Amino acid sequence: MSRRPPVPKRPPRPATAIELRDAIRNEALRLGFDAVGFAPASLAPEIRRERLAHLASFVEQGFHGDMGWLAERSEQRVDPATLWPEARTVVSLALNYAPGRDPRAALAAPERGAISVYAQGRDYHDVVKSKLKALGRFIWDTYRHQIKVFVDTAPVMEKPAAQASGLGWQGKHTNLVSRRFGSWLFLGELLLSAELPVDAPEADHCGQCHACLDVCPTGAFPAPYRLEARRCISYLTIEHEGPIDLDLRPLLGNRIYGCDDCLAVCPWNKFARTAHENSLWQRPDLDAPSLAELAALDDAAFRKHFAGTAIKRIGRDRFLRNVAYALGNSDAAETALIAVDRLLADPSPLVRGAAVWALSRLAPDEFRRRRATIEEVDDSVRREWAMPIAAP
Repeated sequence: MSRRPPVPKRPPRPATAIELRDAIRNEALRLGFDAVGFAPASLAPEIRRERLAHLASFVEQGFHGDMGWLAERSEQRVDPATLWPEARTVVSLALNYAPGRDPRAALAAPERGAISVYAQGRDYHDVVKSKLKALGRFIWDTYRHQIKVFVDTAPVMEKPAAQASGLGWQGKHTNLVSRRFGSWLFLGELLLSAELPVDAPEADHCGQCHACLDVCPTGAFPAPYRLEARRCISYLTIEHEGPIDLDLRPLLGNRIYGCDDCLAVCPWNKFARTAHENSLWQRPDLDAPSLAELAALDDAAFRKHFAGTAIKRIGRDRFLRNVAYALGNSDAAETALIAVDRLLADPSPLVRGAAVWALSRLAPDEFRRRRATIEEVDDSVRREWAMPIAAP
C-alpha cells in the first residue's frame, strides 16, 4: 500500500512589523481578549533599577508573607528579557471579568459566604492560558515567530508589563486599573522574538482618590501603592496555609475566598461593561453560597463541587478553615452552631482549630463547658482551646 506524501509545512507569511502587530491584535480580540498592548521586552536601566528596588523593599519588610517565591528570581521578575534573552516584544493581554452587580452585597448576608468574583467560575488560569496558547499557535503557524506564554505562573511582573503596554496603570490598591474596564482585568503575556512597534505606557489616573485604601477591612495598605500581604484578606484566605492571626479573624467577616472590596470601590469601574457570561462560565451557586452547606463538604465532595475553579487549588482544609471563621463571624443561629459542631470533629487540625474559635464566638458558655472536658491530641488545636474567649 502506498503511503501518502507528507504535507509540506506552510511557509511563513511575510509581514512588516506593523502588519504583524495589527494581525496579532486582531486575532487576540477575535479570540475573546478585551485589550491588547505591546511594549519593549528590554527595560531602560533606570526603570529596571526602580522595579528591583521596589521588589527588594517589599520583600525586606516581609510584606510578601509566606509567598517566598516572590523573593526568588527577582532579576527575571522585573525584566522579561532576562527571563528569555531572545524576547524583543512583550504582548500584554487582558480579559474583562467585571461583574454585573456590586460584589460587596454578599457581605450583608453573614450566613452566606462571600467569594471573590474572579473565583465564581472556571479557573482564570485555564481560561486565559487557553486563549494565549491559541494566539501563540496563530503567530507560529502564520508567521513562524518564536513565542513564550505566561499567565500568573512564571516570574513576570504582569501589572508593570500591562502598564508599559498601555492597558492601564497600577492603582493605589496595587492592581491594574483601566479607563475602559476599571479594576476588573485578568492579565497574561506573550514574549515574542520579533521586534514590533510599541504602545505608549499608560499614565496614573488615580489622582487624589484613596477610596480603595479606606475601604480595606484589615488596613492592608500602609501607604498608597504599597500592600502588606500579611494583612490582606485575599492573601490570608488563599495563600496563607496555617491559622489566621486572632486579631484578623473578626475582620474577615464572611469572606471565605479572596476579597473584592478595594476593587469594587474603584470609581473607574463606572466605565466597565459587564463581562460576557460565557467568557468565564460563571456559576450562580458560587455567588454567596450557604456556609452551613459548605461546612458539610468532605474532601471528595469539595473536589467535585469546585472542580475546574480556582478555589480547588487551595484544598478542602484551608477552605473549610475560612468557612469556620466565617461561621464564627455570623449570627448565633442554630444552623451555624450545628455546622461548627460538625467541624469540631473534623479530621483536619486546621479546620478543628478554626471551629474552636468559632464556637467561642457563637456560644461562650458551651465553649467553657467543652474546654473543661475536651480531649485533643493536636497541639495547635489545644492552643485554640486555651485561648481567651473571643469577643463577639
